[in-house]
Amino acid sequence: MTLVDTTVWIDFFKGHDTPHVRHLESLIGADEDICICGVILTEVLQGVREDKDYDAVSTRFDAFLYLPMSQKTFRKSAEMYRLLRKKGVTIRNSVDCMIAAVAIEHDIPLLHNDRDFFPMAKHCGLKVIDTDNPPTSKSSLRGK
Repeated sequence: MTLVDTTVWIDFFKGHDTPHVRHLESLIGADEDICICGVILTEVLQGVREDKDYDAVSTRFDAFLYLPMSQKTFRKSAEMYRLLRKKGVTIRNSVDCMIAAVAIEHDIPLLHNDRDFFPMAKHCGLKVIDTDNPPTSKSSLRGK
């Protein structure tokens, strides 16, 4: 089971050949459980410009596991942001803390292409996927 961040989905739908997209494609090909949450769904869909593309992308996301975000999730997000700020780390987009909190709450790794997640892995217990290793490798998780 893997939570896939907005940054990877954007590259995937644009057809970019990146290690993160290749990793996602291997997860899809292996019929692995792929997760999203409300924030990721919103970020991806708000970036779709054409109505016909919007419908196709929206429908595609129906196939993935949806992780709910509770009050606990949002509190964890705020706590992580505050902790990192105290350590001198500024997270550029607080939505990333929300996404990380969902992954931590469900104890699943995050596949991403965003530098803001690395301090969360280092200081907050977020598990992130190392795209230099294959999806089945136990060494493919960073963090916790």
